[in-house]
Amino acid sequence: MYAFQAAIAISNARLRSNMQRALVRLERDQQALRASEESFRQAFEYAPSGMAIAEMGGDQHGRILRTNDALCRLLGRRASAMRRYAFSDLVHPEDIGTLLRTSAEGGRAELRLGRRDGTYVWVSLRNSVVADAADGPRFLLTHVEDIEERKRRELQLAHRASHDSLTGLPNSAELRSRLAARLCQRPQSPHAGVADAMDAAYGHSAVFDSGGHTFDFGAAVEPYGAFDHHVHAVAPEDGRDDGTKGLAVLFCDLDGFKSINDRFGHNAGDAVLIEVARRLSGGVRDGDTVARLGGDEFVILANGLGRADAQDLAVRLRNEIIQPIRAEGRAVRVGASFGIGWAHCGMTADEVLKSADERMYVEKRSRPKQHRRAG
Repeated sequence: MYAFQAAIAISNARLRSNMQRALVRLERDQQALRASEESFRQAFEYAPSGMAIAEMGGDQHGRILRTNDALCRLLGRRASAMRRYAFSDLVHPEDIGTLLRTSAEGGRAELRLGRRDGTYVWVSLRNSVVADAADGPRFLLTHVEDIEERKRRELQLAHRASHDSLTGLPNSAELRSRLAARLCQRPQSPHAGVADAMDAAYGHSAVFDSGGHTFDFGAAVEPYGAFDHHVHAVAPEDGRDDGTKGLAVLFCDLDGFKSINDRFGHNAGDAVLIEVARRLSGGVRDGDTVARLGGDEFVILANGLGRADAQDLAVRLRNEIIQPIRAEGRAVRVGASFGIGWAHCGMTADEVLKSADERMYVEKRSRPKQHRRAG
């Protein structure tokens, strides 16, 4: 009996000792957890860049649960107001696709978020996943860094690379890029309009025989399949206005510009080029392109014009250019010669520009020399 009671006492003592050690470990773990949570809270709240916690998965995916002061300051919104939004509510409409592609663990994106005043700021957004407990819900921890200044510098550098430094117009490289974007390798054909209709009907290209009958080869037609969703550029017929609207390319060369440079200096010549660029830009529609090809040569891309429309545009622009221009304290005049070319698929950008350039020289030579300058 004594031995049995002694064994019970020893077992109870060991149990109490184990429980005490377990309680000490539990308290130590809880203290570590509280310290870790406090460290996370401080790191989250006082981070110099924006931080947010959002729901992950389900119908409320992306809904903002918590934000820090830096993000609230960046977007000009209160923390209580931020909890009414998801990131998809704040992102610029053009960047929704970018956000959706990166709304996962490790996702990174550069996009624009809306401020309270209606403006947008460029940010770098990076996601990571955190769990509330071992088997608890998972959340997105989103780091938001302000990159507005870097983006502004990048856009400025890109603008300088694609625009003329004197006039601010698109330069030769940008002009060729915009023109090439409208063209493909598929040449214009007598059945172009019908082919485009068949493309829409079949979902891919159809090939015509000599009688105009269609044979559907589907995706097997390699040269055509790449342009299924391309709007083919067509040109009006030569010599007549058949009602076709196309992409007109107006090549403009200034008459008498060299004499202004020689007589009054390059500053006067620069002033003339800047004013001509302004008048050309003001004489076209929104969406048309006015570019400086180089020297005193300019090019206008105007889509949706017939032959008569393009000729009227050239006359109006010439009448604007020949008005007196103030340069270096004096009034000077230049004339302008226009050549009208047409861009259509099957041509390269250089071929289109060469065609318009040749037509411009034909037009220049057709006028008497004394009429090539405004005076």
